Amino acid sequence: MTTSATQNTQSWLDSLKAFKHPRVVTMLFLGFSAGLPILLIFSSLGLWLREAGVSKSSVTFFSWAALGYSFKFVWAPLVDKLPIPFLTNTLGRRRSWMLLSQISIMIAILWMASTDPTNPQSLTIMALAAVLLGFSSATQDIVIDAYRIESANVDLQTLMSSTYIAGYRIGMLVAGAGALYLASYFGTEKGNYNYQAWQYSYSIMAAVMLVGIATTLIIKEPIARADTISYSGNDYLRILVLFVICVLGFIAVFYFSSSAVKASKTYLTDVFANKQIAGFIVELCRLATAISAAALLAYAQVKLGVVRKEMVMDTYINPVLDFFKRYGLKLAILILALIGFYRVSDIVMGIVANLFYQDLGYSKNQIASVVKTFGLFMTIAGGFLGGILSVRYGVMKILFLGALLSAATNLLFMLLAQIGYNVPMLYLVISADNLSAGLASAAFVAFLSSLTNVKFTAMQYALFSSLMVFFPKMLGGYSGTMVESIGYSKFFVMTALIGLPVLLLVYLAGKKLELKD
Repeated sequence: MTTSATQNTQSWLDSLKAFKHPRVVTMLFLGFSAGLPILLIFSSLGLWLREAGVSKSSVTFFSWAALGYSFKFVWAPLVDKLPIPFLTNTLGRRRSWMLLSQISIMIAILWMASTDPTNPQSLTIMALAAVLLGFSSATQDIVIDAYRIESANVDLQTLMSSTYIAGYRIGMLVAGAGALYLASYFGTEKGNYNYQAWQYSYSIMAAVMLVGIATTLIIKEPIARADTISYSGNDYLRILVLFVICVLGFIAVFYFSSSAVKASKTYLTDVFANKQIAGFIVELCRLATAISAAALLAYAQVKLGVVRKEMVMDTYINPVLDFFKRYGLKLAILILALIGFYRVSDIVMGIVANLFYQDLGYSKNQIASVVKTFGLFMTIAGGFLGGILSVRYGVMKILFLGALLSAATNLLFMLLAQIGYNVPMLYLVISADNLSAGLASAAFVAFLSSLTNVKFTAMQYALFSSLMVFFPKMLGGYSGTMVESIGYSKFFVMTALIGLPVLLLVYLAGKKLELKD
């Protein structure tokens, strides 16, 4: 009994000591760099737009600017294969793309800072800047995920996930609470909008990205794997042209379908007697059409010999085939369903969270102090707890626990909506929600990492993480509209209920993976 207890204690101590490993510490700073841009698209931008007089529905539509996170698997192979002139030879494959994406993030934030959304024409410019920020940030995520998986063995992945989440949340704190504090300090508030205050705040956020750039320049490049097929510079250029043409085709569908979409929404609104359902169906069909157009353009370019078929296979097709070959069709589909729906409950709810706090009467300083600052420490605690528990009891068990807690804590938001302005209750809700979110995220990142074949790191992990946010963000784009239709209380109940099927998916996936092992 004593020996067993001693071994157990040593195991816990060994887990804690492993947090000091250089690779684990590195992920804290890279996580910070990854977490900083996201709230500059979501909550901080949302409050800025609300103060500028932009409608709640339009504010939540801006969350679609981050759909680059959902489609990053499309250009992940380019990040994996395409060398950057001068930088790749100097810094290496991963660090060169990391640096390029971080510089692009800074440019996008400064572009947003130079745009006043009170001008209707400037709102479109703001949207373009937000799209660039989402694209650049998603590219940085691709590289950091690949770097994390390639730079250490499996034993460290869970702990690296924990420190990555901790750094990510600190970055979110700086971009969330920090941006709100700065905007308030520079003299803007609801009912007394001051564009310069937000301009200064976002400019400072751009400067903070220097932390990520410094980290990229300091860290070492992971040991490069040798590609099975070697391609010429002309081949890389051709596949880049393929990508650009497909993107232009995707954009063209959205641009030229505006009139048809408007008419379809009007017609379906009459059919369903529900404007929100009609809008969702039409936009989903529009997205599917755009994706199909991009795919057809890619197919045509391969047939015409614009790019080598072998390179397209090696870049896009083989990573997908590898996943299905390793897990089989049924298990692969089950895993993909789990990935696609695991975070639906907290992402859909989180998009309107800041608007909810503001509507209940909490000030920006209170939101910054309680939700962002205090919530950060609870998320970090949850992340470290999730990492240690995953090592001790297995990832799938903690994945199930995280899904259960994430759905259950949304009911606390319903209670807060009914109680109204109540600071102690807000602390309780934030404690439970952020602790469960940190725990779930640590287990989920470790789970995704375990599914990745190191031969196709960037593509496969980008595909998994893109799928992870695609459906939740599509649904989340209508969260403001849903709140306006059914109110906050029913909305939070709905977000809790849509998280329940995830429990069954985790259970089934865990059983199937055990049998496979």
